Amino acid sequence: MISRGGTMNKVYLVGAGPGDPQLLTVVAIKILKKADVVLYDRLVDKRIIKIIPKQIKKIPVGKKVGEDSNEKQNEIHELIKKYYKLGKNVVRLKGGDPFLFGRGGEEIIFMKKENIRFKVIPGITSAIGIPTLIGLPLTHRDYSSSVIIVPGHLKEGKEIDWKKLAEFDGTLVILMGASKIMEIAQKLIMYGMDPMTPVCAIMNGSKKGQKIVISNLKDISGLKAPAVIVIGKVVNIIDKSTYV
Repeated sequence: MISRGGTMNKVYLVGAGPGDPQLLTVVAIKILKKADVVLYDRLVDKRIIKIIPKQIKKIPVGKKVGEDSNEKQNEIHELIKKYYKLGKNVVRLKGGDPFLFGRGGEEIIFMKKENIRFKVIPGITSAIGIPTLIGLPLTHRDYSSSVIIVPGHLKEGKEIDWKKLAEFDGTLVILMGASKIMEIAQKLIMYGMDPMTPVCAIMNGSKKGQKIVISNLKDISGLKAPAVIVIGKVVNIIDKSTYV
């Protein structure tokens, strides 16, 4: 498979970072500007799409609300295969880091089975990058020496062990949990977490319209996606008056 420049083509699984284009890696920008086709997710910031040269084919492949995720993922796999077989350099552009809750692992398994040459370019995950941007460290010697990152929900048929998480003496970061935050909070309280445990939610982190809510487990509500939710004593480091 020969593409532009006479070199062997590849599929590049690229992390787009938490939102702001300035948080893209240098390598990611270089690859985006030399691609033939970019398959990008719904949550990739529009400002990032705008920096991709006009002559490069851009295909949105993000899952819409209510759409079957497995069916959509199969469509993405077939697009990757199609353009690779046509000799194109393909960028599979994913929000945050490709491997953290982004189904990047499934995509590399597919590519290995299809003998597709690929390379993975890491990105800054929103789970760490967004709290850092607002000055909220996830670890601190006086508050927490460990972090657990979990999704707000799992694939059908699987359940998150909220009991174990309620017993965890560290920082809990929840992605994709905005719409279920009250249910999540109730479960954590039910399993023994202190209702007054501090919570910080950052909505639209690093993007226009960023909003920060600082509350506690008992009172947290009214969040909108996308949001990074941080639960734990480290939230005490944030000066509430700065954001409300």
